[in-house]
Amino acid sequence: MSVAQLVAVGLVMLLGLLGVLLPGVPGPPIVWAAVVWWALTERSGLAWTVLMGATAVLLLNQVVKWLLPARDLRAAGAPYRTLFLAGVAGIVGFVVIPVVGALVGAIGGLYLMERVRLGGHGDALASTRTVMRTIGLSVLIELFACLMVAGAWVGAVIAG
Repeated sequence: MSVAQLVAVGLVMLLGLLGVLLPGVPGPPIVWAAVVWWALTERSGLAWTVLMGATAVLLLNQVVKWLLPARDLRAAGAPYRTLFLAGVAGIVGFVVIPVVGALVGAIGGLYLMERVRLGGHGDALASTRTVMRTIGLSVLIELFACLMVAGAWVGAVIAG
C-alpha cells in the first residue's frame, strides 16, 4: 500500500474518531470502513487479523452501548460545543498518555470548558458530574473502542 493510500486511510479513520464526538455522524462504522479498505488493499495475514479484531471490538462496543442507559444531551445542560471539545481533548490525551489519557483528557477538557462557560469551580464541577452521568460513559466507551481499533491499525502499519 502506498504512503498516499495509508494517509488517506488514516484521514478516514480520523474522521471516524471525530464522528464519535459529533451527533449524527456514525464514527465506529467509518473507523471500521477505513480498516476494511486497508485490509482489502493490504491483503496480508496481519491486515485480516486486525480487521477481525476491529470487527469484534466495534460489535462489542455496540452491545455495551445498548446495555447502558440512553444519553440525553438536552437534560445534561452542556452545549454540543463543550462536548465536542471534551472529546477532542480525549483524543489528544490518548496520544499524550496512551489509553488512560483518553479518559483524563475528556474529563479534564469537559471540566475546563464548563469552568469557562459557568465561571466557577463549584458550578463547573456539578455540571461536569451531570454530563458525565448522562452521556459521558457511552461516548467514552465508543471513543475508547475506536481508539483501540485505530491503535491496532497504526501498530500493524508500523509492523508491516
